[in-house]
Amino acid sequence: MSLRVCVLGSGSKGNSTLVATEKTRLLVDAGLNRRETYARLAAVGERTDGFDAILVSHEHSDHVNGLRLLGIDWKATIYITRPTHEVLAWDPKLGAFELFTPGEKFTVGDIEVTPFSIPHDAADPVAFTLESEGIKIAVVTDLGYVHEVVKQRVKGCQCLIFESNHDLDMLKVGPYPWHVKQRVMSRHGHLSNMATAGFLTEDFDGAAQVLVLAHLSETNNHPEIARLTAEQALEQRTRGERTALHVASQSSPTQVFRF
Repeated sequence: MSLRVCVLGSGSKGNSTLVATEKTRLLVDAGLNRRETYARLAAVGERTDGFDAILVSHEHSDHVNGLRLLGIDWKATIYITRPTHEVLAWDPKLGAFELFTPGEKFTVGDIEVTPFSIPHDAADPVAFTLESEGIKIAVVTDLGYVHEVVKQRVKGCQCLIFESNHDLDMLKVGPYPWHVKQRVMSRHGHLSNMATAGFLTEDFDGAAQVLVLAHLSETNNHPEIARLTAEQALEQRTRGERTALHVASQSSPTQVFRF
């Protein structure tokens, strides 16, 4: 087993994903507070120390809420784009930064990271693929539509963590103000269940052993609606792939996926 992956939490209240090998441990985003991050790591049998890096996808609070204290605790290097770095306030105790550019690979220990731009209403939002010893995973959330770069980058992933944020009908009749609904539905907002289903039917290459639906709205979605929509999309495919479908939760971690 060369790579471990666990979505510690995913949703509008906090996003964080563990990616680890025998040599390297990192978080993709630190949106859960320190106490909750430690509790969820312990719940899945992972150490709460010894992290090498935190990768930041963008500056929204549900992705950086725990960044300050975790970065100080672990003295982990924070990997971030320059525009995202510039819009955040920083504690002087956080000194270890590495700036990256979307589209340019970098390595953290024995993990090769490829960040790529995605359409979202943030300073410089990115998604990531991470590869080690021939295993490739992708963490792709917070995007308004699936553009060609996304389709290409996620090909060949053994594990794909992919947004399925809202049910359009629930969003339209839900409690959000109209301007917020417009933002969520825009090309710089979030993917609906149907948009994700469209990707799974038409562009997903079927390579993933594990598909995790992520960043579900607690107000405008339901896990079983998201799951059913994705299952129906996968069933329309005729290539005979066997992809295990999981739904990430805001309130608890997924299992640890081992590759």
